[in-house]
Amino acid sequence: METKLKLTKKSHACVRLEKDGRTLVIDPGGFSEHDAALGADAILVTHEHPDHFDEDRLRAALESHPGAEIWTLRSVAEQLSAAFPGRVHTVGHGDTFTAAGFDVQVHGELHAVIHPDIPRITNIGFLVEDSLFHPGDALTVPDRPVETLMLPVMAPWNKISEVIDYVREVNPQRAIDIHDALLTDLARPIYDRQIGALGGTVHGRLAPGDSTDL
Repeated sequence: METKLKLTKKSHACVRLEKDGRTLVIDPGGFSEHDAALGADAILVTHEHPDHFDEDRLRAALESHPGAEIWTLRSVAEQLSAAFPGRVHTVGHGDTFTAAGFDVQVHGELHAVIHPDIPRITNIGFLVEDSLFHPGDALTVPDRPVETLMLPVMAPWNKISEVIDYVREVNPQRAIDIHDALLTDLARPIYDRQIGALGGTVHGRLAPGDSTDL
């Protein structure tokens, strides 16, 4: 019998995944809850921007759980690896690894363009259990099918037409919003209606703290 993946949405771009009693957290940044990473067996960080990477949250998670480990790109790993030797792993596009029992593949290399005058930084996305894809701050399309796309619905670097076309290109079974802290409740119905009508797949969102089985 296939083990279900439980998804819990945290604020903004952070999600918690649970399987077989183990927990994996992606992007517990400064816009997320202070305890978003606590109790995690594995933590993945897509890039160094503070709404995805909060050093204090990560240090607290590693200090409170001696078995916890982090997988991330070099710019984040360099800030943590000296304090937690052997527990912070640097990964990049094309890498595969197992984190707390979760199979993970890395896709993508660069953050989306915010403005031509702002240098692009590195950004990686994570495909977990060959099923759920979290792209970080990019519209990366993995070279394999995606069942659940964590969709960066609203950011300084995107517009709704790009979000809709991204859903179409990835063509997942479902798209669930992330990167939504800047999206007001007043505007949410507009995004829900347009992405739902034009994206070509089931589109939904979870309030922070809500969970669903995938």
